[in-house]
Order: sequence, then C-alpha cells, then structure tokens
Amino acid sequence: MITTYHLNVNELSLELINSIKAAFKDKDIEITVTEALDETGYLLSSEANRTHLTQSMNEVKNDNTVVLTVEEMQQKYGK
Repeated sequence: MITTYHLNVNELSLELINSIKAAFKDKDIEITVTEALDETGYLLSSEANRTHLTQSMNEVKNDNTVVLTVEEMQQKYGK
C-alpha cells in the first residue's frame, strides 16, 4: 500500500503518527520528506507551457470548449 500525505509542517502531530501506525500495523515502512512542488510555478516555467495554458484558459473563459464522452474520445483518439 502507498499513501501520500500533503500537509503543512505545522500540521504534524502525534495523531498523524498514530494513524500511520494503525494503517501499516506491524509492517516496515519508509518515510520520505520533501518540500512540496509549486506546480503552478513549474507549469508556467517555460514559454511553451505558459502560452499553451494561457490559450486553454482563454478558451474556457470564452466558452470555446469541446465536450466529448469517453466513447467519442476513444473513437477520435484511439484507446
């Protein structure tokens, strides 16, 4: 089982540790702590991404979107 917790360091508590212990009873676990990625900053970090995202947001804002069912997408783009 893999579980990912996203939280601020100030939210660390004994309750969280106890919930992890309850979820992984008697098993060896590995805990890795990393600073959360600023996804917006990452997506806007290149000119190509920035342009694509801006165009996409404008299409949504101007109600210029296409709605497809899963079946229509599979027919159009393959499985």
